[in-house]
Amino acid sequence: MRRSEQRRDAVFACYQQDVTDRSLSTLLVDARPFTRELVEGVDQNRTEIDSLISEYAEGWQISRIAPLEKNIMRVALYEMNYRDDIPFEVAIDEAVELAKKYSGAEAPGFVNGILGAVAKAGKADVA
Repeated sequence: MRRSEQRRDAVFACYQQDVTDRSLSTLLVDARPFTRELVEGVDQNRTEIDSLISEYAEGWQISRIAPLEKNIMRVALYEMNYRDDIPFEVAIDEAVELAKKYSGAEAPGFVNGILGAVAKAGKADVA
């Protein structure tokens, strides 16, 4: 399974956890290692990641951001912050592609704007 597919699976697992309150152990039963790392990493670092989203989502409270877009950004920011082997550009591009495929027309620009601003400001490194 390609990493893009595992990122998608990680986003959906994080999303499901958000909207259903299902446990990670249930959601990750058959998960591949990269998917598992992304989901567990987002879960462990959610406070820091959400702080970045809040800081750069000007005019938006994080509670008002759609759960799918929020989790797309969480996975990307986890990669940008805690994975040295994944360039920011790759994490951002993958996130935008997921937003194009699974979200509304405005979502890709919103996701790209926030992640791009975080990367440009050099704030992606919160670890």
